[in-house]
Amino acid sequence: MKGQKSLKTDILIIGCGIAGASAALEAAKSGLKVIVITKSKKLEESNTYYAQGGIVSLGYDDNPELLKEDIIETGDGINDPEAVGILTNEGKEIVENILINELKIPFSKSSQDSLDYAQEAGHSRRRILHVKDLTGKTIEEKFIEALKTYSNVTLLSDHTAVDLLTVPHHSKNPTSFYKEPQCIGVYALDNKVKKVKIIFATYTILATGGCGAIFLYTSNPSQAIGDGYALAYRAGARIVNMEYIQFHPTSLFHKDADGFLISETVRGEGARLKRKDGWTFMENYNLKKEMAPRDEVTRAIYEEMTNSNSNYVYLDLASYANIDIKKRFPNIYRTCLKYGIDITKEPIPVVPAAHYCCGGVLVDIWGKSSLKGLCAVGEVACTGVHGANRLASTSLLEGLVWGTRASKYIASHFNPVATYKPSDIHELYYPEKEEEIDPALINQDWLSIRSTMWNYTGIIRTKKRLERARADLDYLSHRIEKFYKEAKMDAKVVGLKHGIQVALLINYAALSNPVNRGAHYIKD
Repeated sequence: MKGQKSLKTDILIIGCGIAGASAALEAAKSGLKVIVITKSKKLEESNTYYAQGGIVSLGYDDNPELLKEDIIETGDGINDPEAVGILTNEGKEIVENILINELKIPFSKSSQDSLDYAQEAGHSRRRILHVKDLTGKTIEEKFIEALKTYSNVTLLSDHTAVDLLTVPHHSKNPTSFYKEPQCIGVYALDNKVKKVKIIFATYTILATGGCGAIFLYTSNPSQAIGDGYALAYRAGARIVNMEYIQFHPTSLFHKDADGFLISETVRGEGARLKRKDGWTFMENYNLKKEMAPRDEVTRAIYEEMTNSNSNYVYLDLASYANIDIKKRFPNIYRTCLKYGIDITKEPIPVVPAAHYCCGGVLVDIWGKSSLKGLCAVGEVACTGVHGANRLASTSLLEGLVWGTRASKYIASHFNPVATYKPSDIHELYYPEKEEEIDPALINQDWLSIRSTMWNYTGIIRTKKRLERARADLDYLSHRIEKFYKEAKMDAKVVGLKHGIQVALLINYAALSNPVNRGAHYIKD
């Protein structure tokens, strides 16, 4: 099967959440030619789209140092102070300039002239800007609307990144081995026609989001399988801190809810966690009770579920809230009501779910990775902001700040001279006889990955569990690699290859780190 005609651009951005979209917008304004690809059929489909809570700024009685203290305390002290300083000192201005003034995001107000700041777990002040409980959706739609107005931006949905294109690895020229390794684009599968095209780029920005969907229970959309981590790892970029997987304490427990998130702000507005017998329990685990950091709340829920042999606990907003619940949380109210739960009258059954990866592609303060020509922004990157655990509602701001910074750096250092000839680059290899894809194999492999990650490399880990996971994942990896090499080129097979690679990265990192810290908790 022959590939499609190649494309060439100044900046290629893989992913279109807030990090990728802000990078694209900044690059577009600088006049650079931009191609954005996303594997989803809809451009807006991303983790950003499902973010309910909000985006951190600075509240009325707030300052950068207070926010910095909260971030570092939640991150268990292993945050990069320089990166945290950039976020806390530059974040508010970028939010005002881009989100409020340029994109006109209609953030909720407490009065006609005053923005409404919410408070979430781990925060010492009310500082979270929100659009009711539809913040991410609103921001994402406004970004895409803005990007569509630029003639120098090409938006390609339904395109799956197969592998990053690197020199010398993909070069036919034997002298290329004397040059510094460099990312020069991507092999992208056009899912509509089932053909791979080469997209050459002077700079490539990974903005592929996280990997929650490699776990059995997740708040992430089903496509959040960690593509970017796998792409960067195979290309030779440095990956760090993958053991720090944050689990959100409260996703809706219902067989049809598909990991629907009950936002952190619900607890911020006074909701209490209860056992099935109606007793609260967070006071037994942390003085901050429901406002403790996510990892502590998650483990407390997990322990209560284990001790009572229960599949869920309750989150009671109705008995404690001093707000108009329907007005403050319209989406949560409507969704829960759809499943027969009236949150104005009864508690919500909740269960923890894989939510955020605090590690990723190691980048500097401008989003540059260890591989020349490759940047990473958003959840796929590890800027050092989060340390061992992420403070609530900082992810959207980090994506916005580093997406903007990465494109600013590229624009100010742009050098269009290529160090390779396109004719020297291999087309993607296809087997002579491509086997038909058996969906039963793919479904079972994914079930194995997700169950193994949840049970053995999940909220509470032990050395034995991690070692069992490593053996199971290693075996499965060999089977999937053989399957990938023989099967027809298809997004589902590519995704499976990415997913098993990311599962192994997380497991290896967890096994290599015996220290309990933040989101990485080993019981023994």
